[in-house]
Amino acid sequence: MKYILIIGDGMADNPVDILGGKTPLEVARKPHIDAICAKSKLGSVLTVPINQPPGSDTAILSIFGCDPNQYFTGRSPLEAAGCGISVEPGSISFRCNMITLESGDMPFEQKRILSHNAGIDGEDSIAMITALCEDTEFQRAMEALHMRIEPTPSFRHIAIASQGDIAGFVATPPHNILGSLIGQYRHHGNETANQIWELMRLANQKLEQLPQNLARRQAGKLPANGIWIWAEGTAVQLPSFYKTYHKKGSVISAVPLVHGIGALLGLKPIHVEGATGETETNYEGKVQAAFDCLCDGDDFVCIHIEAPDEATHNGNLEEKLLSISYLDSRVVGPLSEMLEKAKMPYRILLLSDHKTLTATRGHDGDPVPFLIYDSTQEWDSGLSYTEKNGELGPYVPEGTALMDMLFSQSELQSGGV
Repeated sequence: MKYILIIGDGMADNPVDILGGKTPLEVARKPHIDAICAKSKLGSVLTVPINQPPGSDTAILSIFGCDPNQYFTGRSPLEAAGCGISVEPGSISFRCNMITLESGDMPFEQKRILSHNAGIDGEDSIAMITALCEDTEFQRAMEALHMRIEPTPSFRHIAIASQGDIAGFVATPPHNILGSLIGQYRHHGNETANQIWELMRLANQKLEQLPQNLARRQAGKLPANGIWIWAEGTAVQLPSFYKTYHKKGSVISAVPLVHGIGALLGLKPIHVEGATGETETNYEGKVQAAFDCLCDGDDFVCIHIEAPDEATHNGNLEEKLLSISYLDSRVVGPLSEMLEKAKMPYRILLLSDHKTLTATRGHDGDPVPFLIYDSTQEWDSGLSYTEKNGELGPYVPEGTALMDMLFSQSELQSGGV
C-alpha cells in the first residue's frame, strides 16, 4: 500500500456572497476529487488547536502528527530548515518578507501594506535583499540587533539573530493586515520589537531608492519597498516520522515551511523545477515526482499546493477557484490514473490545512473537511468534497490523529472515521 497526503493550502473557506452564499469548494469544478470523495471516508478536523494561531505552520505540524502545543516554537525556524539554514540553540529566527508598502511622504506608521509578497521571487528578490544588506547604515542597524538576513529565492527571506529576547514579542503576519495602516499593528512587547520596527522603517527608506524598484514601477510591477520581520521562533527538533509511523517518504512543495517540517521529521524534501507556489506552477512535475518517489521505494509522499492560499491573500477569488480546479485536474486526476495503471494500491488523505477566508484575506482556525480514499475498497460517503459535507461526517478534534487514521487499516474498518 502507498500513502499520499495532498494538501490544498487554504482552499477551505466560508460562504462568499458573490458566489451566491457558496464556498469556493462548492463552486470550483473538481470532478476527480468529488468522485473519490463519494467513495471515501469524509469528515471534518480541527487542524489548529484553539490556543494556537491559525496558519500553515501550526496546521501542517498537526497534520504530520506533531502537536503544535509541544513542537511549535515559531514559523521561521521551520522555514529555515526548509532552506537548509541552521538555527543554532540560543539564536532566534524570523521570517523576513519582501512587501509592498504604500508610497508617499506620509510617516511610516501611516503607510498601508498593499502586498505581503510584492509579487517578487527568484533572482530579483535575492538581488534586492542583498543590495539592502550591503547598505552601510542598514548593516550597522542589523549589527545592533546581532542579526543577519539569509536570502532565499522567493519573497520569504530568513533573518537570524544570534542573541536577543522574544519573550512577549508580538508581530502580526503581514497577510492578515493587507490594506491596513501598519501603525495599528506595530511590533510590540519588548525592546527587540521596537528595534526591529525601526529596522523596518530604515529598510523602507533604503528600498524606495533602489534602482530595481524604479525599474519595477516602470514595468508596471509592484515595488518591493519594504520588509516585514515576523514569525519569530527558536530552534526546534521534531520526532522521526519513520520511528513514529514506520513509513519512509518525501515532501513535495514550493514552500520552505513545508519542506522544513518534512526535513525535521526525516522526510526527503523534493524540489521541482518550475514549482512557484502560485496558480501557474508545475503541477505535472509535482505529480511525476510523487509517482517516481513511490516507485523508487517510498511508502508515503506529501504533495502540497500553495496556490489557493496565495490567491486568497491576494484577494483574487477567480484565481482561488482556478487553483482548486487545477488541483483536481492536474494533480488528483493524473496521479490517480498513474497509480491505477501501475496497479499500485494506494490511499489518499486530502484536505485543506486551514481555512483562508475570502472575506478577510486571512487565515481562520475553524475545522476543515478531509477525506480518506482507499483504492482497494469502496466506502460510501456519496458526497462531494465541501465544508458542509465534511460536517456531516465524523468530527476529529485533533489534527494529530490524521496520520494514524491514514496508516491504520483497523481504525478505518471499525468506523473510526
